[in-house]
Amino acid sequence: MSAPAPTILVFDSGLGGLTVFRETVPLRPDARFVYVADDAGFPYGRLSEAELSERVVSILGALIGTHSPDLVVIACNTASTLVLSRLRERFAVPFVGTVPAIKPACAASQTRLVSVLGTEATVAREYTRKLIADFGQGCDVTLVGSRRLAVLAEALLRGEAVDDADIADEILPCFIERGGLRTDTVVLACTHYPLLNGQLTRLAPWPVTFVDPAPAIARRVVDLLGPRPEGAADGSSDFLTTSGQSPHPALAEGLIPFGFRQPSRV
Repeated sequence: MSAPAPTILVFDSGLGGLTVFRETVPLRPDARFVYVADDAGFPYGRLSEAELSERVVSILGALIGTHSPDLVVIACNTASTLVLSRLRERFAVPFVGTVPAIKPACAASQTRLVSVLGTEATVAREYTRKLIADFGQGCDVTLVGSRRLAVLAEALLRGEAVDDADIADEILPCFIERGGLRTDTVVLACTHYPLLNGQLTRLAPWPVTFVDPAPAIARRVVDLLGPRPEGAADGSSDFLTTSGQSPHPALAEGLIPFGFRQPSRV
């Protein structure tokens, strides 16, 4: 008799974690997924480190108690770089975090000019600077803290008009020219940013590789839980929000592999 399908909890401040969710579901389509958007706290950059830490630990404690997940994915760079170690100390369930993909980006860069595009909170963390020190491999790494890009991504998903110039202004500091060389790799250090992949590619001053950590996170989930058992039935997914609001219409437009059940409040 095969083991029961696992429950995988995916947590983010908003819809950015769906970029991780859509990579993970095809690898474990038999699982029961619970996606939680802490939209009442979005954007996390407006919270102090102490406020954010207490909020995330409290919400996840309640979610773990209610849903008994086999694994929790923190699909948020800002939360992961601040709270991940505390969560692992407090709860027995395995956690997979989302941290800037500096190591693979620096390994792949040809010009050795790499930028890390994240929220202001993520790029300011000592955790991020340690990743550069440990895995920068001699690259010249530029940290770019965006104040508005995650908000712009959410607005776009809600069907609101977003000016290209606003997106271009947020990403322009990533593009460095030095000694006849140009930035060739940009790490997307916020799970919201891959939602803007089309705009980022179109508005870039020159072609670069945008590094999305979602595929690696999905593979790590499978490393910990194992692959889908042969013959296992498809699973299910639930969408929860801390505000109680319904999911955005974009959820029905190919952003996720299969539909959510009726949304509910955490």
